[in-house]
Amino acid sequence: MKKIKSAVTDNDGSVHFDREAKPGVSNLLTMLSVLGDTSIETLEHEFAGRGYGDLKSAVADAVVAEFGPVRERALELLADPAELDRLLAVNADRANELAEATLARAYDHVGFLPRRG
Repeated sequence: MKKIKSAVTDNDGSVHFDREAKPGVSNLLTMLSVLGDTSIETLEHEFAGRGYGDLKSAVADAVVAEFGPVRERALELLADPAELDRLLAVNADRANELAEATLARAYDHVGFLPRRG
């Protein structure tokens, strides 16, 4: 929240999308549009007459709501190194299986002999 609330905007004070003249505000509107599944035009109307503080708070709330569960899960895994290691090993094995299959198809298409263990 702190990073978003300290985002650089401008001195104009009006919330409207203009990537050239208002890149900071445009970036905030884009993030809120994507996270809230709302058009930028709708957001411009919603924030008309309101300041950047309201926009920044709305973006910060949307980011926290979207990534809060990811953060919580990351903290859980960091608190349990054994579980983290187990998940990394399982997923490394799965990634290796997919990579081997892809590489085998590529070798076949190019006409190379299959790799040997």
